[in-house]
Amino acid sequence: MSVLQGTPGLVIAAPRSSSGKTTLTLGLLRAFARRGVRVRGLKCGPDYIDPAFHGVAAGRSSLNLDAWAMEPALLAALAVEAGREADLTLCEGLMGLFDGVPAPEGRSGSSVDIAAATGWPVLLVLDVSGQSQSAGAIVQGCVSYDPRIAIAGVILNKVGSERHRRLVTDAIARTGVPVLGAIPRDGQVSLPERHLGLVQASETEGLAAILDRMADLVERHVDLDAVRAAALAPRPAAAHSGLALPPPGRRIALARDVAFSFVYAHHLEGWRKAGAEIIPFSPLRDEAPPPDCDVCWLPGGYPELHAQTLSNAQNFLSGLRAFAHDKPVHGECGGYMTLGASLIDAAGHEWPMAGLLDVKTSFATRKMNLGYRDVTLAHDGCLGPRGARLRGHEFHYATITDQGRDAPLAMARDAYGSTPVPSGGRRGHVSGSFFHVVALAPDEGGEHGDD
Repeated sequence: MSVLQGTPGLVIAAPRSSSGKTTLTLGLLRAFARRGVRVRGLKCGPDYIDPAFHGVAAGRSSLNLDAWAMEPALLAALAVEAGREADLTLCEGLMGLFDGVPAPEGRSGSSVDIAAATGWPVLLVLDVSGQSQSAGAIVQGCVSYDPRIAIAGVILNKVGSERHRRLVTDAIARTGVPVLGAIPRDGQVSLPERHLGLVQASETEGLAAILDRMADLVERHVDLDAVRAAALAPRPAAAHSGLALPPPGRRIALARDVAFSFVYAHHLEGWRKAGAEIIPFSPLRDEAPPPDCDVCWLPGGYPELHAQTLSNAQNFLSGLRAFAHDKPVHGECGGYMTLGASLIDAAGHEWPMAGLLDVKTSFATRKMNLGYRDVTLAHDGCLGPRGARLRGHEFHYATITDQGRDAPLAMARDAYGSTPVPSGGRRGHVSGSFFHVVALAPDEGGEHGDD
């Protein structure tokens, strides 16, 4: 059996959220890229926003690695593949280092699971505001809590003064973990935010200048040579297709603009490697799916911010309806909302949508829906045959005001063993749901705790 070899990498993680992981990751990516290092960003868990910024900072697309949704062989292959044509990979963690869902060891979806699965050391970001010597206890706890991983170094964030830095550094020295940088409290740079997180990279004004300021900050306060030296190659992986989901068609019409941008790079790369051709089109520019394609995919995004434009895009809507007459059309989250009968925007205006599904959705009446989903398809379709299981997630604030009478696309449960409930809708060749697919469900022989 052939074995795949990868390039050195690190997992950039923190004991809790809002510690500065994104700023540090983007600053490192940009700083290394400016030095001529071929660097690639990755992201632990389900996330569309951070990888887009990684791509701009590094000049290479970013991949997601998800220990809950991806079976181990796929995850290992993607970790190795990510380093192809790169000298260094930097994987940004999610939430706190050890935070995940209840699951067998290695399958919780946490950042620590990615570090353990790949063998990449952890670069720990520590927000030291409001503490000094206690930081040493936090680092010691991270070192000893999970023996599967190694903490390669610490980056201090929000350091108040030189005296503060010395107190914290001396305390951490007792753990044996080196401090590789100390970023001052007043040196922070940030990205604008909106309801689903950061504003998309493609919409951020002056992004290049923001990223350069992040890189400047990191270069002044972090030992880049020591960071690169701390990286290790991932564990060798057995040859694998790297395919998380079979291509839904051979020529895929993909909606692609600021309203429809949430599609995972590992899907696009996997589909292309499997021989599929991806043809982008822009609903916001009133473009219809090319009729010579054999499937149309509407990703998630922010259609609620562009509801009037989409409702008035008659060439797009009529072309979509004609395409759906005899070819599959699938919508994820925002794409699902667009396939529905209508969409109510934040101001309360109701806009007619494609009407290919009965569902009516509202962004004026909002409720956060967030979490992993394990779904079983209720019908044959472009996602797979009836009975196939997929793993992914939901993250949206929109609500369904009228589900309509369409048959459900799937039965879905969360990662905590909830009772399966109907998800999405299906009518003719058209399907959709709020569910974002990450990968085919791993075959675990019933070992998973919520099976």
